[in-house]
Amino acid sequence: MEPVKKSLISLHIAVILLGGTGLFSNIIPLSATDITLGRSLFACVALCCVVFIGKEGLALERRRDYSIAIGLGLLMAVHWITYFASMQHAGVSVGMIAMFTFPVITVLLEPFFERTRLVWQDVLSTLVVVLGIVLIVPEISLKNDITLGVGLGIASAVLYAIRNLSHRKYFSHYSGAKAMAWQTLVIALCILPFSGASLLHADMNVWLLLLALGTFFTALPHAMVASSLAHLRAKTFSLIACMQPFYGVAFAIVLLNESPGWNTLIGGLLVTSASIYETVNTHKSVASKKS
Repeated sequence: MEPVKKSLISLHIAVILLGGTGLFSNIIPLSATDITLGRSLFACVALCCVVFIGKEGLALERRRDYSIAIGLGLLMAVHWITYFASMQHAGVSVGMIAMFTFPVITVLLEPFFERTRLVWQDVLSTLVVVLGIVLIVPEISLKNDITLGVGLGIASAVLYAIRNLSHRKYFSHYSGAKAMAWQTLVIALCILPFSGASLLHADMNVWLLLLALGTFFTALPHAMVASSLAHLRAKTFSLIACMQPFYGVAFAIVLLNESPGWNTLIGGLLVTSASIYETVNTHKSVASKKS
């Protein structure tokens, strides 16, 4: 099989696995903080093994890169906690859709990181996302679990967007596996003091689920994405990644018997459509600047 086809298949599998991470918020009987700690511990070990097998080494090139790794890890820690908490409050379908506002949020935040400016299409995408979220939110009150879950999902999306922009600007000279190995290490170390006794006394089934989440649904897809980018354009990755909320919602419906209403499905379609549009538009802009 030619490298491009193999990379495409690998990338689709990686996105399917990442779409399945939301399921663990429902099937692991732990808090979002404890789930994140278990996920980061197993992911860190697995990613470090990937780095060592590739003979890359974990040492960073500059002293300031260690501070950057810590900052990125802190952002990812709160992103993962709010990601799982969102789905524990509002369900996997709603939480996944709310978090996937991050491509549009990235466009809104990009001028603060790079020399870009907003255009009217970006404002239109934002309005479409806002409309999609309005359709999902039942009432403007944090006492409502779905509203609280959507709020946490959007907070997770903001943190993820800031992390991605910071990573691209300050840490993109490292491979995906090495960068994530450092970030998962920071996540584990900073969350450890806040971990509850429930994780320590969890039964074997819970630890096996955390092992699956940290390895097969975190370390493996990130390594597969890093590998596939050697043969695919970033645009291809971004467009395929837009399928993640579709897979997440499908898993929730089939495996968790969730039944999102039409307002949630239509809202999700609006959010995902805006994300796909911004992904295509961003890469068109980059391509025109290069030419």
